[in-house]
Amino acid sequence: MFFKTKKQKEKIVQDLADVSRRKSQWGDIWKRMLRNKLGMLGMGIVLVLIILVVFAPLFAKYPYDLQQFDNRFEYPSKEFFMGTDNFGRDLWSRMLYGGRISLLISFMAVCISGGTGAILGSIAGYFGGKVDIGIMRVLDVLNSIPGLLLAMSIAAALGSGPQNTALAISISGIPGSSRIMRSNVMSIKSNEFVEAAKATGSKNLRLIFRHIVPNAMAPLLVSTTLGIGGNIMAITGLSFIGLGVQPPTPEWGSILAAGRQFIRDFWPIIVFPSSCIILTVFGFNLFGDGLRDALDPRLKD
Repeated sequence: MFFKTKKQKEKIVQDLADVSRRKSQWGDIWKRMLRNKLGMLGMGIVLVLIILVVFAPLFAKYPYDLQQFDNRFEYPSKEFFMGTDNFGRDLWSRMLYGGRISLLISFMAVCISGGTGAILGSIAGYFGGKVDIGIMRVLDVLNSIPGLLLAMSIAAALGSGPQNTALAISISGIPGSSRIMRSNVMSIKSNEFVEAAKATGSKNLRLIFRHIVPNAMAPLLVSTTLGIGGNIMAITGLSFIGLGVQPPTPEWGSILAAGRQFIRDFWPIIVFPSSCIILTVFGFNLFGDGLRDALDPRLKD
């Protein structure tokens, strides 16, 4: 292999060294994750849940919207694993498809808030000065509004639906993601490898997204993982009060809202959606805690 200049050769060698170092780091992270029993339990819960909701047609015996009035308010049995609701619809099928909607909205929300926060925080932390002040003051104003109240206002203005619900929830999470990324970028941008990249002629955008952001993503990754559980709670709350996903589309919050009038007479219609929400939030919180411990360099040994 021939190189036109010595600088080009040094750059390629440096890139290869970076790739090798990152592979080793992720291998160490995975080993520490395997030693965390609670973290692995949370990851197992999350994986089982994702498999069930993604492949819901394989596990659901009946369509989620099939009404069987002769089987109204059936208690759990071999025919109906979680019973049926007031329209005779299979609750197991509605839990699976409702989980698909809840997780989809939650993932959309964390991607929007995490991605936007990462970009704004990286720019503010790298450039500093007036750019930093301008971005952070706007985010301070946004952060001064209670998250649930802001989500309710946006959902009421935009209307119901998965996309609007995800957008409404994600906006309140942007300030937190931006602050996390900003603080990490400010601590990393003065490192020697960033100075070396500057010396080789790298532009600002390459420095930010090629050298700084990959090394500053770990805390944001943990934050977004932990935020999925909170987003599910927010989605459930919005749907419960009629500002999120609307019937007949199944969603755990709307299923709870439809079944609250039968809470004294038919427990499955409340217990099973509540249990799904609790188990999902519990799993993501355990997984997020385990991921945080695995990414902490102080726990390397």
